[in-house]
Amino acid sequence: MRSRATAYPLVAVLGWGVMFPILASALNRVDPLNLTTARYLLAAVVLVAILLLREGAGALRHGGRALEVVVLGVVGFAGFNLLTNLALEHAAPQQISLFVATTPVITQLVRWARDGVRPKPLLLALSLVALLGVGLVITRGSLAGLGQFGLGGLMMVGAVLGWGIYTHGASRFGEWSPLRFTTLTALAGTAAMLALSIGADAVGWQHAPAAADLVAVAPQLAYAVLVGAVIAVLAWNTGVQRLGAANAALFMNLVPVTTFAVQIARGYRPEPVELVGAAITIAALIAANLAARPRTASLPRPSAVTDPVAVTDPVAVSAR
Repeated sequence: MRSRATAYPLVAVLGWGVMFPILASALNRVDPLNLTTARYLLAAVVLVAILLLREGAGALRHGGRALEVVVLGVVGFAGFNLLTNLALEHAAPQQISLFVATTPVITQLVRWARDGVRPKPLLLALSLVALLGVGLVITRGSLAGLGQFGLGGLMMVGAVLGWGIYTHGASRFGEWSPLRFTTLTALAGTAAMLALSIGADAVGWQHAPAAADLVAVAPQLAYAVLVGAVIAVLAWNTGVQRLGAANAALFMNLVPVTTFAVQIARGYRPEPVELVGAAITIAALIAANLAARPRTASLPRPSAVTDPVAVTDPVAVSAR
């Protein structure tokens, strides 16, 4: 059963790894805030429709946890996705994906701050090694490239921190189905994105996309909505419930591998120092998470969920 559960975060991270190059190409026509808002407006419609069909209107209630849902939705959905799309204007997809791969370590630090579970010193040491690998990729081994960290790097630090908080928060909703948690947090995040996007358009920070621009990026938007925002997030939250936040977060190490493979297939030729840096980052993060994982005997039993179909096959649910 546990080996089957690993399929869910695996589906999620592979979908997200492919998504970064796809979103980067769409940003040539649509501003980051508007692209993110359009993506999640469409995704929210799909998720609400599925939730109503599967669990009924009662599942839209927050059950006394409205504030927690709103905070996680704004920090996780709005924060992570808006900052990531903005960062893609300042850094290449493969660089962004390496920042995302630090999510496992960030999740452990969030757990320390939230639950008082202190990470091992080895974890902190390996996280520094991972950041060194990120630095090699971004700077290509040259001190002259330090300026490339800049705004894009700071945005991704904030984005990953937001997703680490969201991932940890998801593990605290074991009595909800992954479908319900995903939908309600997505609605909260989408509302925040919409308000921010309208404000940015009003003051001239960005411009509302023309119909021709939306048509031009329709294939990218379709992938980002159906795969990146519906199937992948449902699969991710299912994996978090089945495996726990720390164990599920380990799979984020596969995001940069997938992104690098896509970029290479598209003609990108990485320099040897970039491959070395990526290998250092991934190896350090895997080692950090293996060191942080609890022993199998001490793992809590998975919480029961109210939507067995969404847990066993989120892809099938999203297709209904």
